[in-house]
Amino acid sequence: MDVLVFGATSFVGQILCRYLGDRHGTTGSLKWAAAARSQAKLETLRDKLGPGAARLELLVADADDEPALRAMCARARVVISTVGPYALYGGTLIKVCAQTGTDYCDLTGEVLWIRQMIDRYQSAARASGARLVHCCGFDSIPSDLGVAFLQQEAVRRFGQPCTSVKMRVKAMRGGVSGGTVASMLNVIKQAAADPALRKQLGNPYLLCDPESIEPVLQPMVLAPSWDADFEAWCAPFVMAAVNTPVVHRSNTLQAHPYGMDFHYDEATLTGCSKRGRLTALGITTGLGAFMVGAAFPPTRWLLTRFALPAPGHGPSQQAQQSGFFDLHFLGTTTAGYRLRSRVVGDRDPGYGSTARMVGEAGACLAMDIPKSALSGGFWTPATALGDRLLKRLQAHAGLSFEVLESE
Repeated sequence: MDVLVFGATSFVGQILCRYLGDRHGTTGSLKWAAAARSQAKLETLRDKLGPGAARLELLVADADDEPALRAMCARARVVISTVGPYALYGGTLIKVCAQTGTDYCDLTGEVLWIRQMIDRYQSAARASGARLVHCCGFDSIPSDLGVAFLQQEAVRRFGQPCTSVKMRVKAMRGGVSGGTVASMLNVIKQAAADPALRKQLGNPYLLCDPESIEPVLQPMVLAPSWDADFEAWCAPFVMAAVNTPVVHRSNTLQAHPYGMDFHYDEATLTGCSKRGRLTALGITTGLGAFMVGAAFPPTRWLLTRFALPAPGHGPSQQAQQSGFFDLHFLGTTTAGYRLRSRVVGDRDPGYGSTARMVGEAGACLAMDIPKSALSGGFWTPATALGDRLLKRLQAHAGLSFEVLESE
């Protein structure tokens, strides 16, 4: 088969299977199958997909059952994993894919775990030819491909890349699932227990190979601040700690086409008035309170028990369809040229759009990127899939990439 969805009965796994079924059926040009640890839940999922899914193949494997995972990977060209928190349930599958040459992509935003996987299995992946691509959902495809798109346009228009890029969340609406919450809480729990991990979380070069970089001080929006370029107040963006290391890794993997002194930061725009300032303050305070509350066992238990969704739960299908995101980018070259662009999605960013993004990423890796065109190892969406994925996203996944203006 071309693509195997592992964790198909999870909240986002079910959304992904519905998308693949609607887009490809079960007998189309893309051959795909579903895998999870429960045969009964898989059969329930297949029934929900309707009569057209009657021939959908189902495979049973547990995240810690290495022999079963090896047998599963032997059946697939690409495995899409939706099993999180990945730090708890994803390591064995990465090991198996890296050793067997099976291509892989996922939705993780757990940068500490990604760093561990690169350190442990990069050599094996290079030897086997396995191409592994993390962060193929809202974190971090819009940021990573958004920067790559902006840079291509800058080179085409100005003959040089932008050495400084800002991404600002102009608008966004969407819900949060229990699986995402569980992953975030696990990262915070790890960092709270280990000062070295806390330091790593604040490192924008965390995912870069140390020998490939000459670190420069990076801008970070950590408090309410006025952004003169966008003429608005801005607040910290919760996914910046994931997206920024991915964008910098893309730069280093391509031998620094954005420049050795490339600067990148992300934030959320809140408006230009006094209300915008108060909103930025509220977001900053709320994020800080959540981080502190999640760091301590008693308050973490209270959050999970009374305030946060449980794993397996998330926004309704109507909420997914009514959600959206609008991300704006501003790049500046060394000569002072400026270029503005945007990336827009027409579904809930975390689930409606994310399922489409990872589905197209898996299909792209299986169908559009031959083994001869990309060697084994850990890649980013921009470096592994690039323009071919961008075209897929615009044609099928409800995303658009467009230039707004140049100066």
